[in-house]
Amino acid sequence: MHVHLIGVAGTGMGAFAGLLKAAGHRVTGSDTAFYPPMGDALKAWGIETMQGWDSNNLSPAPELVVVGNVCRKDNPEARFAIDQGMNVRSFPKALGELFLQSRRSLVIAGTHGKTTTSTLTAYLLDRAGLDPSFLVGGVPKNYGESFRLGTGGAFVVEGDEYDSAFFEKIPKFWSYRPHSAIITAIEHDHVDIYPTMDQYRDAFRGFVSRMAPDGVIVANAADPEVVRACEKAPCRVAYYALASDEAHTLAPWTAAPMKPSDGKQPFEVFVGGTRVGIATSPMMGEHNVRNALASIALLSESLGVAPEQSMRALGGFEGVKRRQELVAKAGGVFVYDDFAHHPTAVDVTLRAMKGHHPGGRVCAIFEPRSATASRATHQHDYPAAFDPADYSVIAPVGRPEIAASEKLDVDRVVSEIRARGRLADTVAAGPTSVDEIVAKVAAWAKPGDVVAVLSNGAFGAIHGKLVTALSSVVR
Repeated sequence: MHVHLIGVAGTGMGAFAGLLKAAGHRVTGSDTAFYPPMGDALKAWGIETMQGWDSNNLSPAPELVVVGNVCRKDNPEARFAIDQGMNVRSFPKALGELFLQSRRSLVIAGTHGKTTTSTLTAYLLDRAGLDPSFLVGGVPKNYGESFRLGTGGAFVVEGDEYDSAFFEKIPKFWSYRPHSAIITAIEHDHVDIYPTMDQYRDAFRGFVSRMAPDGVIVANAADPEVVRACEKAPCRVAYYALASDEAHTLAPWTAAPMKPSDGKQPFEVFVGGTRVGIATSPMMGEHNVRNALASIALLSESLGVAPEQSMRALGGFEGVKRRQELVAKAGGVFVYDDFAHHPTAVDVTLRAMKGHHPGGRVCAIFEPRSATASRATHQHDYPAAFDPADYSVIAPVGRPEIAASEKLDVDRVVSEIRARGRLADTVAAGPTSVDEIVAKVAAWAKPGDVVAVLSNGAFGAIHGKLVTALSSVVR
């Protein structure tokens, strides 16, 4: 079948193009530009690409046109496809129809931890010999690509709650035909799509209502919003928690983190109150203990994989790019790249790094760039989120188009961090802002310290500039 993707150079659409090609389809795609790394990847996968939006890209008519949510309602190519009566689908609807209908769909949902948990779930399934398919929102280091078409009956998909397309204003994960799922957390996010918390809750309630009756939801017992969302689930719910959580009595699956050692995080696993053994996670922090426990529980509850088998395999997981990724050790300073942008994610990420580098100080460099982080939605929550850091540098808001009345007040965040007894700075917006941040951090950092760059964007190539500056400092 000839499938054409409009907006093919996006992270999700590009990976879907690769998945379609792996399934034997002829795949073409259009976009405004094809920058690395996705442009290079599309070429390597054999995707035929066309630059610009043009109705001529649809001649002769493909058998299926997939419209990405980057497209607006006035996109001339998408508009032409719809007006001509072509077979048009959103990306999630096409994924559901072409790949998930005939497989057991394991959907990893939640405000935090989706990418890591979905990637880990796919990896553990692979190590169990079940050869799963997967489509995730990051690049797994074990595989090098964010998709895989396996021969097994399970398909792991990262369950994004963002909307599907301009003509289909429903959450993506509603279309993923979930048989079983993990729900990690529910905290207000994507405020450009869900202005209120009630609207955000409804997205997850709708997801839960779509579960297969013979499936299972593995749910975080420590999150009251998750518990409430699962109250009317049409399937079994298996809760998980840390042994230190007040809600652990609700959870048959519990984990007790132990002291980190050699950059790894060991933890005890209990099922129904019985100790199964010790697992060792290569990922930092208690939040990643939760993620690992959820994956182990899902494989056991949904597919019968013994928890001991998953626990043994866990140590070989290499993680996901841009999730606690050690970019370099420069001038004795550890430089990490991480995607964290929600206050909760910022807090747990910094705590994890501090716990794994007890001999050094932690510097957080944060770029408020996502649709939510750029706005004042979590204005009051950010200062406390930086408590684990010894020094925080908050960059200017990464979306200049946001109105001043809606925008996060960075100066106020910095002032309140200082009021909490922590060192904090910012810089003025402009072409030299990244260089100014790099200079501040390079002057502050000492060997053994940790610098965590927190952003969901390219952040002006700050990582390379940091490494260069830290390497050249004479101490």
